Amino acid sequence: MNILTSFQPIIDGRSRIVILGSMPGVESLRLQQYYANPRNQFWKILYSLFDLEPNPDYEERVSFIKSKQIAVWDVIGNCYREGSLDSKIREEKVNDFSSLFKSYPDLKTVMFNGGKAFETYRKWIGFETIPNLTFQRLTSTSPANTRKYEEKQREWSVIRDILNKRF
Repeated sequence: MNILTSFQPIIDGRSRIVILGSMPGVESLRLQQYYANPRNQFWKILYSLFDLEPNPDYEERVSFIKSKQIAVWDVIGNCYREGSLDSKIREEKVNDFSSLFKSYPDLKTVMFNGGKAFETYRKWIGFETIPNLTFQRLTSTSPANTRKYEEKQREWSVIRDILNKRF
């Protein structure tokens, strides 16, 4: 079993929200793109928050979320895993969030795309380490999560609400 390594964050100085997944799945790692599995609802949900259809071009999707002040990264920097299921992750090592939050002080909200990202962050980093951050766990957009799309979309709409507020 080979060690898997996550990607660099999608982020810039405008980012106010960071959405953290656990670790990219097989298809994402193969294509070197966040949420590349066409059955993952991440891009569809994010675009729907702004009444848009997802752009098929990955670089355009990256530009889109940056323009909306949203960053994306993963809690786990590297691990061992067979397949794409979070339950198969072993020997995880987390990314350097201290440096991230120092480099991007306008980040105010951390959203977790599912339970594994949330639990891993809580276990290895904790929620008290960086003051003035808000944390929220969201239902995973993974195809392994069988909740209805409309329920996920409704829950994820909190992102639009946060962005509409002044920080």
